[in-house]
Amino acid sequence: MGKATALSQPFLAQLNRGPLAYLALALYATVTTVLLLSNPRTSLGTDVVFILFLMTFLLLYRARVAGVYKLVIGLALLLGVIPYLGTQNAFYVELAIQAAIFVTLALGLNVVVGFAGLLDLGYVAFFAVGAYLWGILSTPQIGQISPGASPLDSSLFYLFLAIGLFVGALFGILLGFPVLRLRGDYLAIVTLGLGEVIRVLAVNLDRPINLTNGSQGIKDVARPPLPEPLRALMGGLGDAQIYQVFIYLLALLVLGLTLVVVFRLKNSRIGRAWEAMREDDVAAVAMGVPIVRMKLLAFAVGASFAGAMGVLFAAKQQFINPPTFDLLRSIGILAMVILGGMGSIPGAIFGGALVTLLDLQILPRIAAELSALKRQGVGIPDWFDPAQYQRALFGLLLIIMMIFRPAGILPDERHRDEMREVEVNPEAETQPVPNLK
Repeated sequence: MGKATALSQPFLAQLNRGPLAYLALALYATVTTVLLLSNPRTSLGTDVVFILFLMTFLLLYRARVAGVYKLVIGLALLLGVIPYLGTQNAFYVELAIQAAIFVTLALGLNVVVGFAGLLDLGYVAFFAVGAYLWGILSTPQIGQISPGASPLDSSLFYLFLAIGLFVGALFGILLGFPVLRLRGDYLAIVTLGLGEVIRVLAVNLDRPINLTNGSQGIKDVARPPLPEPLRALMGGLGDAQIYQVFIYLLALLVLGLTLVVVFRLKNSRIGRAWEAMREDDVAAVAMGVPIVRMKLLAFAVGASFAGAMGVLFAAKQQFINPPTFDLLRSIGILAMVILGGMGSIPGAIFGGALVTLLDLQILPRIAAELSALKRQGVGIPDWFDPAQYQRALFGLLLIIMMIFRPAGILPDERHRDEMREVEVNPEAETQPVPNLK
């Protein structure tokens, strides 16, 4: 056994670097792409192939090849294969859109929780603010607030993506002010409460002035007009198919901009100040870090991404209502950050994509296959309803991951080293102080 392992390690090392790595990546991407496009119908086999196809991005991250090569393959898959697949099967491009939305939210929350160490359980409130901002102003709902006012033109959507950034940042600062002196569990409870306040306001602000239309929500939210070059490029397809690909490209654009900003912040003086504040805010103050300004900046930056993506989400769904922005949504985004690895940018991306796939594809597919076996009478008790146990299975997977990978799947190096120190010296803090008398 030892000899087999010793012989396999050099081969795996060669496969991960040098000319063989370039060939292996190209071959893997080509094979999974061909398999996916050859049978785009929604089925268990296609689901498995789609997951294998998405694993190409993880292999690109891990492979020791030139960054330009990774970028070329990644862009070819994101801008070529997935949009083409969307014209064949809308389900899979919808998965990609949802993944882009929640990866962006996970990156924003990672700034607050992972970089600055501020536990925020009300993050979905900023997502709601952006969605309601565009939902109110682009629909006849604005006439309920100001009689005679007409909805904004849908071409202003792109301007409101930028406005959503600033409005989200403003609400992030407003949330940050009351919690400047709090930390840990107290901070989590207060942010949870503030997040619920936003949701309850969305439910009840239908009187005396109808701002949000209450629990009925807002429908017919305006979508941005289709660009004529895209319509010409995808001629022969219906507007619904073209629009889905267009929304996917918009979500990908917002995600790309978010990724650039987060990466630059992490490797800047601001990122180092957040890291110092996360490790020990008292020591950070002693070293001259303006902790009040840094906390407010962390809340503002994280909330701004959620506000912009909320605008896009409202335009995509064309309908928003308060239950969309409940506490479970915030907890789900936090689970993405923790599962991927707090403070890790690749971890937030991986965690957001993985949890989205689990919620929308993997767990529903498992439930559907178990239900099919149950109908065939294959040893499944009558009282067992697979659809009702999806969340239980999701929770079980989280528990298993936290037991075996407490720092996350793709952890930040510093956080991983800290977890190892705790595992090596689990009784370090309980050792008695020696008597020097």
